[in-house]
Amino acid sequence: MPEITVSMAYGRTDEQKAGMMRDITQALVKNLGVDADAVVIQINEAPLAHKMKGGKTFVERAAAAKK
Repeated sequence: MPEITVSMAYGRTDEQKAGMMRDITQALVKNLGVDADAVVIQINEAPLAHKMKGGKTFVERAAAAKK
């Protein structure tokens, strides 16, 4: 059974996350030949203040982008 964990910053809608998980499921069905019922996907979301890129938190990056 393939199990996929997606780590990402908080902020996407439930609809966006469900669409992503459906697409990942279909990719595994197509490329690995597994049944969709065998695919497990979990999303781990981090608050924007707890995720950093390039030495700046995602909160800091969002504030800088608004300037």
